[in-house]
Amino acid sequence: MKDSSPVKRNVAVILLYDKDKKVLLQHRAEDAERLPGYWAFFGGGIERGETPEQAVRRETLEELEYPLEKPRLVLTQEFTGSHNVGTKYVFVEEYDPKKELVLREGKEEGWFRLEETERLKIIDHDREVLRLIDGKL
Repeated sequence: MKDSSPVKRNVAVILLYDKDKKVLLQHRAEDAERLPGYWAFFGGGIERGETPEQAVRRETLEELEYPLEKPRLVLTQEFTGSHNVGTKYVFVEEYDPKKELVLREGKEEGWFRLEETERLKIIDHDREVLRLIDGKL
């Protein structure tokens, strides 16, 4: 009999924001392993021996070819999903428009004001983060 209990998976995510306080989100592909078709944060799993900051820097380079300068940890969140449970480390950094973004994961990216994210298909625990970071950008 297969064990269907959620797997422990800690993640580190980045919310890049621009001068107008819009945040960058990823529209995940319909065939994505996690959250297909959802809008989500850039970032991912923390590997063994990695700090959350090291993970968010690595993931941002992998997914956007964007080197973070000074990611700032603004909150941690315990989450439970359909397949994973763990801690989400949420970092923010102001986007430097002199650096190019190259989308390497997901089907598209988008910049949104926090109130605009209410209309997007976003998992509940990410939506909670968006509400909690209001005023921290």
